[in-house]
Amino acid sequence: MSGFVTVSVTAIKGSAPREAGATMRVWADHQDGTIGGGALEFEATRIAQKLLVAGGGTVKRTFPLGPDLGQCCGGAVTLDFSHDALDKEPTKPPLWIWGAGHVGRAIAFVVAPFDDRNITLIDTSVNRMPDNLPPNVSPLVANDPVRAVEHAPLHADHLILTYSHDIDLALCDSLLRHKFSSIGLIGSATKWARFHSRLVSMGHSAEHVNRIACPIGDPSLGKHPQAIAISVATTLISTSVDITKV
Repeated sequence: MSGFVTVSVTAIKGSAPREAGATMRVWADHQDGTIGGGALEFEATRIAQKLLVAGGGTVKRTFPLGPDLGQCCGGAVTLDFSHDALDKEPTKPPLWIWGAGHVGRAIAFVVAPFDDRNITLIDTSVNRMPDNLPPNVSPLVANDPVRAVEHAPLHADHLILTYSHDIDLALCDSLLRHKFSSIGLIGSATKWARFHSRLVSMGHSAEHVNRIACPIGDPSLGKHPQAIAISVATTLISTSVDITKV
């Protein structure tokens, strides 16, 4: 019962709980996302779990949203069920998220469902790690995160958002001495001005330091972790290299 089943709304007729294009994923022991409609989603989950037990395949089903499902929408919904293995090859660079606080967790959970890259979430204590990480997010506990930099892939994207400015600065310094695809640092303009000056004094050229993006996210969306995660994910989607073409 490996992998997961993606349930997609491919067509609707009349009144329906969700629009075409809505998706959810169903694993053996949990699910993520929603296609709306309590009874519809319950039945879709049941079908998806049968596919998991069968070990694969695809199914298309149309559901009238009437008395048979105990729903009064009055329309109809067509669902596609597709079994996906967990060993799909990533097409985007690995993402290393330095810091498993509110923002780091939010970014991991927003980016993971795209299922196009391997994600590593790093922090200094196992107690700071969430228990329910998606399958393509690997936890890495490192008492000294800087020592983990040497193990990062040379083409990875990095986001630095730890609980410590000292750790943030040390990671910036270490990553600038390590090959990378991109580096993003959470912080204010004041923090970045101070970091920029310090990094130049540590021997990095201003041009190289300027490869670090700070602040990250769209300030107009506010400072809520989910808002930062959404805007950061948008940037990653629009700018990341497709490693299958490198």
